[in-house]
Amino acid sequence: MGKTGKAVLLGNEAIARGALEAGLAVAAAYPGTPSTEIVEALSSVAKDVGIYVEWSVNEKVAFEVAYAAATAGSRALVAMKHVGLNVAADPLMSSAYTGVEESLVIVTADDPSMWSSQNEQDNRIYGMHAYIPVVEPGGPFEAKDAAIYAFELSSKMKHPVILRSTTRISHTRVVVELKPLPKPVRRGKYDKNPSKYVLIPAHARRLRLELLDRWSRIEEEVSRSPLNRVEGAKDSKTAVIASGLSYAFVREALEDLGALERVKLIKISTPVPLPSKFVLDALSGVERVLVVEELEPVVEMQLRSLLHRERLSIEVHGKDLVGYPYEMTMSRALRAVSRFLGIEYRAPEPAAKQEEISSLVFPRPPQLCPGCPYRPLYFALRRVADRIASQRGRDKEPIFCGDIGCYTLGLNPPFNVQDTCIEMGGSIGLANGFAKSVDDRIPVAIIGDSTFYHAGMPPLLNAVFNKNPLLTIVLDNRITAMTGHQPSPSTGFTAMGEPTRVVPAEDIARAMGVEYIKVIDPFDIGTTEKTLAEALEYVEKERKPALVVSRRLCALVAVRNARRKGLSIPRYVVDENACRGCGICYTKFACPAIRQREPGKDRRAMIDPELCTGCGVCVSVCPFNAIKPLSEEEARKFLEEVWR
Repeated sequence: MGKTGKAVLLGNEAIARGALEAGLAVAAAYPGTPSTEIVEALSSVAKDVGIYVEWSVNEKVAFEVAYAAATAGSRALVAMKHVGLNVAADPLMSSAYTGVEESLVIVTADDPSMWSSQNEQDNRIYGMHAYIPVVEPGGPFEAKDAAIYAFELSSKMKHPVILRSTTRISHTRVVVELKPLPKPVRRGKYDKNPSKYVLIPAHARRLRLELLDRWSRIEEEVSRSPLNRVEGAKDSKTAVIASGLSYAFVREALEDLGALERVKLIKISTPVPLPSKFVLDALSGVERVLVVEELEPVVEMQLRSLLHRERLSIEVHGKDLVGYPYEMTMSRALRAVSRFLGIEYRAPEPAAKQEEISSLVFPRPPQLCPGCPYRPLYFALRRVADRIASQRGRDKEPIFCGDIGCYTLGLNPPFNVQDTCIEMGGSIGLANGFAKSVDDRIPVAIIGDSTFYHAGMPPLLNAVFNKNPLLTIVLDNRITAMTGHQPSPSTGFTAMGEPTRVVPAEDIARAMGVEYIKVIDPFDIGTTEKTLAEALEYVEKERKPALVVSRRLCALVAVRNARRKGLSIPRYVVDENACRGCGICYTKFACPAIRQREPGKDRRAMIDPELCTGCGVCVSVCPFNAIKPLSEEEARKFLEEVWR
């Protein structure tokens, strides 16, 4: 990342490189797919290039870190996935009023088609709402240049800028030219200016007028952006406007249809505010225009407003031909453009092709990894819930409030311990509501350690304050696992690899006033099951919140630790004579490393050594003591050295 020449980079890495080439000094983020690799790339070279990088506890804090740096004269970046901007929305809105002293670039990685998200919100709308300009690369090939432009625009206008990426831009690899890195732009001092940065109503009313004036100047500035351009037939009466990644699809669609040389293609990479002067010049002589963009009609709405204001009669099409949901694809672009141009185009039948491909691919549903510490916890929790259901009825088992993380996979059989999953921290928040609105069922909030630090603490405090009877289970695997093993306050080191204090969830809960707190090892299934049952009984009888911390290292980190130490994973085997073929290990416990010997013929279990991670939990799961390590000493040593 710190070299020159050419390199193949992810779109996210290209954004990081652009930030470095623009003089970045400070970067902060909370990990979230598809944005994570931006700050991962920056943290890997931070000390070498002299910048500061941190993983913050949530997006709001990350935004405030970057915003403060920008107000003190340092070029700053904050990165997050699209829903993270909801968390940071409060300071985001205010930052537009105050402006900044140096660049503040807010990278939002949107997720059309929801490949790893709970919604597909279009964060260009935040730009319109907050009066913050949005820069959007036309593809991964433009990610670095768009990042550099965003920094320069922010610095020139002294205003925050949103750089919008999407999954396909962030996670596509391209060849990027690496230019020499300048010295980070870092002033290192703060000039007090309360009339600008203290947003009391009297100041805010004045700053609102300054914001609107600055917005007009920003609109003029983006009309001169080198990222916007006109291609194809410059004198055509028919035009297609393509915003962001849609440009790459539209250009290829026009080429495939043989129409590029007779249609004016207008590329927009500054969708908010719409570059009015550029667009009006580009539409000179045009009678019909199609707007192609992913998700919401952000450009289309602004275009219709602009044409109405200028009293121009141009026939506008957009979402009527393109549609709203999901990411842009080649077939969608071809379909929309061909219909607009009146060109006959017969798309391949996707359903038939999909069926053909599906028949050739072995099904691979998402599941918890072999050795994942969540599996034994869920196994024990399911047993406790089933016992309650057998005694009182299935409609009396706990309400399982899930959260965002690998553990959301507890939704699936055989565990079925996720009844809700709305947003980060929502598990404990919803449990508060269920505690006061549902009779005879205990709400159980299931939340990961990183998510607990992110958004779980306020609702836990709310439970104490309002005396809400609920059980919170913190799944502490000492890392932010789902996004690629970034450190959190449970890990012990920072984004830059520096040792730091571990802040245990139980200490926080104790300080908040939670009285029932237990820390368990989920690999000890017997104790785990007993503790969960006791915690639920406490909540039911005392009508108070309780907290259980389930602490074991992520299996992937444990295996990585073993490799670093040169340790081999201990072998576990199934005694063929002792195994009764009950299937508990591969159906109820559902470890991917354990399977039937011969499906339909021999139900006895066998362990795949290629998948087994040596956790050894299956030993205690088997009711017939049929599973054993080949070496008791080797298995014990392995657990002590790499799983703690």
